[in-house]
Amino acid sequence: MPELCRFYNIVIKMLYSDNIQHNKPHFHIYYAEHEASIGVDGELLAGSLPVKQLKLVRAWAVIHEEELYEAWNMAVKNTPFKKIEPLK
Repeated sequence: MPELCRFYNIVIKMLYSDNIQHNKPHFHIYYAEHEASIGVDGELLAGSLPVKQLKLVRAWAVIHEEELYEAWNMAVKNTPFKKIEPLK
């Protein structure tokens, strides 16, 4: 699973051809023992994250919404996408 970004021990990844299980643009989050799938719109689709990390990821997603949609469009076509800047 290709990595999109990493910050504050949060790893954000996006799968290629991953438009079947969650039929909307989304990415996967890994933090310690927690895993979650979050829509580009910030909706928690599956899994769980601590509240603080969920807020950080949602803030990052708002800042990089356009880049996330670009990455999603590339990923569903099985085309490599660019990494996105971390939250600072």
